Amino acid sequence: MKTNNKLFFIGIVEEASEEKAKILIFPDYCSGLKGIEDFSHLIILYWIHLRATEKERRTLLVFPRRHAVGIEKGVFACRSPSRPNPIGLCVVELLNVEDCILTVKGLDALVNSPIIDIKPYNPRTDAVSDAHVPEWAS
Repeated sequence: MKTNNKLFFIGIVEEASEEKAKILIFPDYCSGLKGIEDFSHLIILYWIHLRATEKERRTLLVFPRRHAVGIEKGVFACRSPSRPNPIGLCVVELLNVEDCILTVKGLDALVNSPIIDIKPYNPRTDAVSDAHVPEWAS
């Protein structure tokens, strides 16, 4: 089976603050935004460009900082930005859509982070009511 393993960035984070962020979708992908204004929340997948070095991409064990845990964990058991494929995921509130620019709240990406994909958040399929996490992650 032949596959195409190319990744296309569809946009970039233009502005980012705690209150709001602006995501510019490149003109070639702007028509893909049609109907997005009907959703209150989105899932943003982005490239953690500052961690895309060979050293960071070889990192498999980390000490989770947000949880102040002094126990080493695997990158697949936490949200470390250092990982083999530095892909970030964030659920954001959609505040506005104007042309090819999304204004969102809650984005944890930095300015100039390339956008990989956008998906509408659907609470029926994206929320898991009986999910559990280890005590250190609570």
